[in-house]
Amino acid sequence: MKRRLIIITLILLILAGGAGFGGRYMLDYALKPQALVENRDVQASFLRAFDSYPFLMEWTDSLLQADALGDLYMENDEGTRLHAYYLNAPEPTGKTAIVVHGYTDNAISVMQIAYIYNKVMGFNVLMPELYGHGLSEGDAAQMGWLDRLDVLLWMETAEEMFGSKEMPVRMVVHGVSMGAATTMMVAGEVEHGLHQLPYAKCFVEDCGYTSVWDEFGHELWNRFYLPSFPLLNMASFFCNRQYGWNFQQASALEAVKRSTRPMLFIHGEADDYVPTRMVYPLYEAHKGPKELWTLPDVGHADAFKSNPEEYTRRVKAFVEKYIN
Repeated sequence: MKRRLIIITLILLILAGGAGFGGRYMLDYALKPQALVENRDVQASFLRAFDSYPFLMEWTDSLLQADALGDLYMENDEGTRLHAYYLNAPEPTGKTAIVVHGYTDNAISVMQIAYIYNKVMGFNVLMPELYGHGLSEGDAAQMGWLDRLDVLLWMETAEEMFGSKEMPVRMVVHGVSMGAATTMMVAGEVEHGLHQLPYAKCFVEDCGYTSVWDEFGHELWNRFYLPSFPLLNMASFFCNRQYGWNFQQASALEAVKRSTRPMLFIHGEADDYVPTRMVYPLYEAHKGPKELWTLPDVGHADAFKSNPEEYTRRVKAFVEKYIN
């Protein structure tokens, strides 16, 4: 009996050690991918954007000639230096869009969304680069959770930059993929606590996930045919120890439940990266004015690319209901 207990204990210790090693590896794999480093190359990022969306080249040139595209830096509450691009509106206005990029990307990857707001709608635009992305400091993705606090600071910065007594700021936050999850997490903050921002009028989320736990669990199975337990549990535990947050805590779904400001939900029906099923509980959880647009045969973050005219029309119509 005693010998059997010793053997069982040893087996459990070996399994726990393996899960611990796997959990640490998964954490680095998920939060420190090589693409974070590769997407610090600004020139290469612009070339990719122009290749995907050729109309951006002429527009970007016109912005540079008019001195309407600029860089901005700030330090967050932890002293991390963060970067953003800003676009001045063609005519003075308080209408402003905060456009948030996705996982391992940078602000240049959402220039096509900035085009809608700046060129088509005449808004000022601020495009933050999240911690560890683009030209912002940091060596790991935060998956939107701690990023929500930085975006709130960027919103306050934009209000100071673009607002005046004569033209008060009215703001939309629009995010894609991880940026969409960030947007929803921001929406859960702007009516509560220290971040009651009355100028945040509406939100657009394009293919965001319900939570980091759900997204990583999906990817574990979709890519590696591995169940969530025990690797996800261990990775979340190590994330909490190393970075101060865990995968279940980082929930866009819980944030959306706290939001009553208008939100447009967009998702491709062929999305197998952030599965389409995630958008439905997000939409149902939101208690304020809302719209849902799902696109048949469209994959992850491809809604604009596959339907640029319809995407522009729907975003414009939704935002102009609340910002005029």
